[in-house]
Amino acid sequence: MQLSLTPPSPIAYFSTLTGGDDDFPLLEAAVSLAQDTQPDLDVQGVLLEVDAWGARVAQRLAADAGPLQRLKVLNQFFYKEMGFANNLNDFYNPSNSFVHTLMESRRGIPISLAVLWMELAQGVGLSVKGIAFPGHFLVKVMLPMGQAVIDPVDGQSLSRERLSEMLEPFRPVSGWDADADVPLGAYLRGAKPRDILARMLHNLKEIYKSESQWPQLLAVQERLVVLLPKASTELRDRGLVHAKLGNTAQALKDLEAYLQASEIGVDFGSISHQVETLRSL
Repeated sequence: MQLSLTPPSPIAYFSTLTGGDDDFPLLEAAVSLAQDTQPDLDVQGVLLEVDAWGARVAQRLAADAGPLQRLKVLNQFFYKEMGFANNLNDFYNPSNSFVHTLMESRRGIPISLAVLWMELAQGVGLSVKGIAFPGHFLVKVMLPMGQAVIDPVDGQSLSRERLSEMLEPFRPVSGWDADADVPLGAYLRGAKPRDILARMLHNLKEIYKSESQWPQLLAVQERLVVLLPKASTELRDRGLVHAKLGNTAQALKDLEAYLQASEIGVDFGSISHQVETLRSL
């Protein structure tokens, strides 16, 4: 008897990848995001291509090469030879968040560039982490002389003065605020892979929401609920998208669960009203 093996659905596959935090497969999970629009995407094929790129970089390094030399060789390959850069001409295109498209076009946004760059960097023995900096995702690498903060758009090292300038628009404009006294170093902490993936999904969420692309937004919300199971606001937002799509039963289930899980807050009344409206349909 022949067994017919059906591949898991994109969301089931994503759930398997993101179930735990030990050895979180950031690149694989990031590549899988595109399966919502391209279900037949060969995720493993993409990963093999990245491995091949990493092998090309490794071949150029002596076994005893230090971190600084490894960083220079990697950046020469990534930015000069491969030509990776920011997609300034079409920054809000959802495909900028899809790793396989980034690999083809060599254009993306800081966070997708960072995820690919970090995978290659780790592959050649560099100690790197992502930085969830406000407004512009960054990376940092440990070197003998200390920590270097790098812009994944062009590979340039950023001074503390430049980082302070980049942070300035996100500080309070006037009046005292606790955030105003937060030191720069607090914004440079390493981000967990789960949080990096959540930021990628939130980027897509904002794009699809602004363009009223409800089916695409629902797919993103499904992933956010899986990725951040304790975030009741993602459950709420999935319910609101279901309501937009006319999926009354699913919307009620999510919104009622949100009301049960959350304390009375600024949106409690509006969500309660939405629930009552849906019940009357």
